Amino acid sequence: MAAQGEHNNYFVREIEKTNGSFLTVSQCYMGDVGCVVWDAAIVLAKYLETQQFYDPTSGVNLWAGRRVVELGAGTGVVGLMAATLGADVSVTDLEDLQTLLKVNIQDNQTLISTGSISAKVLKWGEDVSGFLPPPHYVLMADCIYYEQSITPLVETLKLLSGPETCIICCYEQRTEGINPKVEKQFFKLLQESFNCEEIPLSKHDSEFRSPDIHILHVRKKVSSC
Repeated sequence: MAAQGEHNNYFVREIEKTNGSFLTVSQCYMGDVGCVVWDAAIVLAKYLETQQFYDPTSGVNLWAGRRVVELGAGTGVVGLMAATLGADVSVTDLEDLQTLLKVNIQDNQTLISTGSISAKVLKWGEDVSGFLPPPHYVLMADCIYYEQSITPLVETLKLLSGPETCIICCYEQRTEGINPKVEKQFFKLLQESFNCEEIPLSKHDSEFRSPDIHILHVRKKVSSC
C-alpha cells in the first residue's frame, strides 16, 4: 500500500496513484486524530480514481475543473488526490493542522498540473461564505467521531451544499465505545435534510476496500416549497 520513511518531526507515507506516481503524505509523530492518514481516507482517495469518474465514451476525467471542498482534511490526502485529477480544491481543517496541510501541498505540487489546491481554516458550524458558490463536491473521510461535533458538521454540510452538490462521505464503521451511538445520531440528523446512497463495495477501488469502510453519496433533499 505504501512505503514509509522518516524526516524531522514527520513520518512519510507514499500512496501510489493508478498512473504510477506517488502522493507523498507527511504525518506527525505527535498530535490529534487529524495528524495521521486513516484507512478511510485512503479508501476514499483511491475511490476518486475509479472508472465511475470517467466518461465512458470520451474517457475524460470528470474531476477536471470541478470545485471541491474537503472537510476535516487532516493530512489532506483526499483533497490532494482530487487536485492531481484536475479539481480545484480547498482542504479545510482547524488552525493547528494548517502547517501539516501546507507541507503536504508543497510536497505534492509537482503532481498537480491542471488542478489547484489550497489550505483554509474552517470550523464546523461557522461561516462558510468563503467557500461559496456551492462546490460540485464535498469530500469527508472519517469525520464522524465526536458527539459534540455532529450538529455543527451537519449544519456545515447544509450551508455548503447546493442542488448540484454531491457529498462523498467515507467512514470506517466501529463497534466499540461510543462510536455506534455517534454514527447513529449523525445519520439520523443527516437524513432530515439529505438523501444518502451507499456505494456498493464492488465500485470501490479493487485493492483499497474493506467491508468495514463505507462510501456514501449524499445529496440535499429538494424543497417542496
